Amino acid sequence: MDIDLRLYALIDPAVAGGRTLGDLASRIAESATLVQLRDKHGSTRTMVEEARELTVVLAPLDIPLLINDRVDVALAVEADGVHIGPDDMSPADARLLLGRTAIIGLSIKTVEQAKAAPLDLLDYVAIGGVYDTTSKDTASAPIGLSGLGAVVRAIRARKPDFPICAIAGINESNAADVIAQGADGVAVISALSLAADPEMAAENLLSVVDGALARRGRT
Repeated sequence: MDIDLRLYALIDPAVAGGRTLGDLASRIAESATLVQLRDKHGSTRTMVEEARELTVVLAPLDIPLLINDRVDVALAVEADGVHIGPDDMSPADARLLLGRTAIIGLSIKTVEQAKAAPLDLLDYVAIGGVYDTTSKDTASAPIGLSGLGAVVRAIRARKPDFPICAIAGINESNAADVIAQGADGVAVISALSLAADPEMAAENLLSVVDGALARRGRT
């Protein structure tokens, strides 16, 4: 499945700037190319309700909605897919449950993980921990631009056109540097949800990403 990772918006009730999830989604919908619901603390029922709230906004605009970690929630709300990490359900099991048309993304952070990732079962990878972030508890140090570039090259050596995005601490000021390292897009939380004007923040960030892709020779 073709997937547009240019502006991958993660919506998290814990980092929503006091807005409802539906309101936040509606504010960024003109620019976001993909949306993920991430709720590390909500119950299953709460996540289902949150996902349905987002679907009301996103489905009419054909913006895919992915669910972080929870394959069961994705199935319940008929989401477009899931994003999973190394400690979550395996990509093979997620694919078995969701079917071949679902979008499945995987978080990776190291060259070793890039070499081992089952790319044939995935639609994209998100290279995490690029910069410091307050949106996720993590004990590991950021990988920085050089680390990002190394992981991108490891993926590209296996599949040159495989979709890749980067995540953690990315905003309008550093997104172009991330794209220059080979990522196809950026996954962001705080840069949109905590902005005074999420709609303008999303528009500006997408413009930065598109400009950097154009300079790299991609559109």
